[in-house]
Amino acid sequence: MNTLLRLAGISLALCTGSLGLVPQAQAKEPAVAQTDISHYRGKWLEIGRTPMRLTDGCVAGYSIYKPGASPDQVLVEDGCREGSPNGKPKTIEGVGTLKDSKTRKAKLHVRYPLFFTFDYWVLYNSPDRTWFISATPDMENLWIYSRSVPSKAKLAVMVKKARALGYDTSKLEFPEF
Repeated sequence: MNTLLRLAGISLALCTGSLGLVPQAQAKEPAVAQTDISHYRGKWLEIGRTPMRLTDGCVAGYSIYKPGASPDQVLVEDGCREGSPNGKPKTIEGVGTLKDSKTRKAKLHVRYPLFFTFDYWVLYNSPDRTWFISATPDMENLWIYSRSVPSKAKLAVMVKKARALGYDTSKLEFPEF
């Protein structure tokens, strides 16, 4: 519980001014991929990400998606380990709402504790559905997720795809697992 309260406090601090997000009206929205509800089931490993205060010191990051109370609701658990893959776990839970049926559920709006919210858009799904790239609508934050830890060659393909989507991949960090 102490970890959750600390994460909630960090979330509030981020929400109140340090994220530096571009206002929605000024941002050029990226194209989103098409996906379905099965995308939001099970565990995804966070392979690459944009650094942010919320994840400082976090390694072995993940997101777990479970069905919510309605067909367009997803329960989200985001977590990591502090400092090393065997470090103390840090988790935060949220409730996601799938938006925009035209994109077949590629837009997820998640509400975390203390009214902290985040929009995650799936920009790319691999053809075999084993990895994907998501970002905030303004492309300031980007994540690469996979069902398993990729080889170096596969990671290079993932990064190349993120670059092709218009993201400056030099900003990415790749925490250990």
